[in-house]
Amino acid sequence: MNASFVISSPDVSQCPESRLPEYAFIGRSNVGKSSLINMLCRNPHLAKTSQKPGKTLLINHFLVDGLPSAGGRTKSCQWHLVDLPGYGYAQTGLAQRETLRRMIERYCLMREQLVCLFVLIDSRLKPQKIDLEFMQWLGENEVPFAIVFTKADKLGRGRLSDNIAAYKQTLLETWEELPPVFCTSAETGQGRDEVLDYIGECNLAVIQG
Repeated sequence: MNASFVISSPDVSQCPESRLPEYAFIGRSNVGKSSLINMLCRNPHLAKTSQKPGKTLLINHFLVDGLPSAGGRTKSCQWHLVDLPGYGYAQTGLAQRETLRRMIERYCLMREQLVCLFVLIDSRLKPQKIDLEFMQWLGENEVPFAIVFTKADKLGRGRLSDNIAAYKQTLLETWEELPPVFCTSAETGQGRDEVLDYIGECNLAVIQG
């Protein structure tokens, strides 16, 4: 499984014209998005990580060739992994936040190649209003998404389970059915196989559909 940078785009209209399926990753600033992407692709230098939030300001496309399959072998297929700007970073100016909001919304609504949007949630935190509102917007606009809890290694197993259960309960107050949910750690590799298997299943459905 190999991954390489393709292009950074300031707007969905400038994204690659390729018809390859796309899987985009998004979350609040400093949720561990770049680290998770690098863990999934096993390339620590693929997406730029930073201690300072709000570094991703463009739509970043990466071409991925292959997916893990049974026996540890790689199954041949190509798809795009998309690193979207984070949302909710208070120290960015109002104008820049509005620009990023429009960029994200236009990508989610207009990018026909998008198969699934992975919404990253910090597993250490209680449900955050900004995340809940964003997922509500996705549901209202019928944007397919999955939830990825990050930084699972930062909590004990009991506390992690309690936090995720509480989050699901909060969502079920307004959702009849939950989207797919994954629990990950960029440090330990937890959740890598599950996320990539899901992408493989989606790719198969796209081909068969």
